[in-house]
Amino acid sequence: MANRITMSICGEDYTLVADESAAYMEKVGALVDEKMTQLQEGAHVSRIDAAVLTAVNLADELLKAQEAAENLRRQLKTYLDEASQAKAEASELKRQLFKAQQGHK
Repeated sequence: MANRITMSICGEDYTLVADESAAYMEKVGALVDEKMTQLQEGAHVSRIDAAVLTAVNLADELLKAQEAAENLRRQLKTYLDEASQAKAEASELKRQLFKAQQGHK
């Protein structure tokens, strides 16, 4: 069920509707408000320019995080493949050891 929450971002009230929890939506709104306020205060830009720059900055962060996540997935897959290979090798060595022990009896 969709949640509806009204929050203030840079002095303007916005009503957000989403399936996420109200607490999550408040965190999202607070992040946008914080980023826009920092831009407006630091660069003395208009609300529209702050909104666009905030969107660009957040998109940049998102793309970098997605790339980092993909790199971690690839690294994890490599580790899992190596572990699977080591397990197969250990199994083969156990088989050979058992066979050698049977031959010495």
